[in-house]
Amino acid sequence: MSTTRTVPPGTAAGFIPQGWMSALLVLLLSFAALGALFSSEVAAAVDTWDRSTAYNHCWLVLPIAGWLAWTRRERLAGMLPQSTALFAIPALGAALAWLAAERLGIMEGRQFAALALAVLALLSVLGWRFGRAMAAPLAYLVFLVPFGAFAVPALQRVTAWMIVMGLQIFGIPHYADELVIEIPAGVFLVAEACAGLRFTIASLAFGALYALVMFRSPGRRLMVLVLALVVPILANGLRALGIVLLGHHLGSAEAAAADHLVYGWVFFSAVIMALVLLGLPFRQDTAEAAPPRNTEVSAPPRPALLLGVAGLQLAIAGAPALVTGLTRDANGEPRAVAAALLPPDGCTAAEAGALRCQDLVLAGQLLLFPPHVTWSAVTAEGNRLAGEDDEAATFTVAAGDTAWRGRQSPDGRRLVAVASWLDGRPAGGGIRTRAEQGWNSLRGGARPVLAVVSVQVQAGNRDAAARLRDRALFRRVLEAQGPGAARQAADLSRQP
Repeated sequence: MSTTRTVPPGTAAGFIPQGWMSALLVLLLSFAALGALFSSEVAAAVDTWDRSTAYNHCWLVLPIAGWLAWTRRERLAGMLPQSTALFAIPALGAALAWLAAERLGIMEGRQFAALALAVLALLSVLGWRFGRAMAAPLAYLVFLVPFGAFAVPALQRVTAWMIVMGLQIFGIPHYADELVIEIPAGVFLVAEACAGLRFTIASLAFGALYALVMFRSPGRRLMVLVLALVVPILANGLRALGIVLLGHHLGSAEAAAADHLVYGWVFFSAVIMALVLLGLPFRQDTAEAAPPRNTEVSAPPRPALLLGVAGLQLAIAGAPALVTGLTRDANGEPRAVAAALLPPDGCTAAEAGALRCQDLVLAGQLLLFPPHVTWSAVTAEGNRLAGEDDEAATFTVAAGDTAWRGRQSPDGRRLVAVASWLDGRPAGGGIRTRAEQGWNSLRGGARPVLAVVSVQVQAGNRDAAARLRDRALFRRVLEAQGPGAARQAADLSRQP
């Protein structure tokens, strides 16, 4: 039977309170081991923070979480670590979630699972009372994961819909083709940069901080989070509509859209300020906090218990990585095969299997992946070949049961379309496809095939009319590939 004692607040040996030194050392070693196990997840997250403006705010998440913990330090008065092995149960679930995300090829899922394992390791060493006292800063760590990129196409469609609705209300003649909107003043494109993801994610992170600092009621905190999610989406649609209306009155789409990203950040700052002012009348941060309690706690855990709990957590966290390491294909590079492009009317066959259509030259290739790769390899290669400029024009071409995803560079000099096949049929990037290839990656089977058709324009920058004409011609070429490159890719994807 363990003995309990009351620890007076402020008892400390130097900077670290008595009874915490051994637990913190074990926790530090656990974090180092987890960092080594999940180094690829950490590296991918840091790369995204640095590369994407939608996630630059993630650099501030750890300092903010540390500040939230510091403001709650009085809750730890009289508390000692209480190591427990009970958190091994949810850790097992997190480890299985990591394995599923790894086989599905979802990096965000792997990062969420790795973060959950780190938090559970902390709770195993320090105890559930520490977790309850520091629930807010621990929960805020979720913004370390750069999630939300999957929502960009939906946000683009919402923005385009709001623009079209606004043009109808104001009676401005227009023509809309997916994400391309044409008015008498010119052509507007709802590019990925116009989707508002960077505003929405940053607003959600700020809204969570605002809710944790200014409110105590779970209902009010939830309301702030809902507003922080919905308001930026609506505001971004109104901002985009305003740019189109400005272009209409100026008579030039390019003049109105030249600095829309800069103006967007100014507009976003105004929206955030409006959210802050809206919440001030309902603030609860002035309410007196409950005084810290002198809690009867167990004696500091023995080093053997600390090491045992930490070792159990690390064993659970490392098992899925070991399994995937044993089943991973040593050669994950795709093999390139020339695509058999069929020329539509108005196009002729050129050298090396290319097509010449008016002043454009089109080339195609098929990339055959090893059966043991996950779908993330297919997605990553497709994104690399298509380009990741968030101001590029994106469009979809439906050719039979094949859906080609196209991108056109802002200057119009590059057009690329990609499509993928698995087990003889077209495959998207959804959960069903990822699950099927995840199963294939474990047992072996058919190989994924990625088709890439590209156009390289040798002339200078293309104007808006030329870009529209090039896209229309590109669509005709892709629609003609049913019995050509599409059938070739389907046949190759059946081969083991």
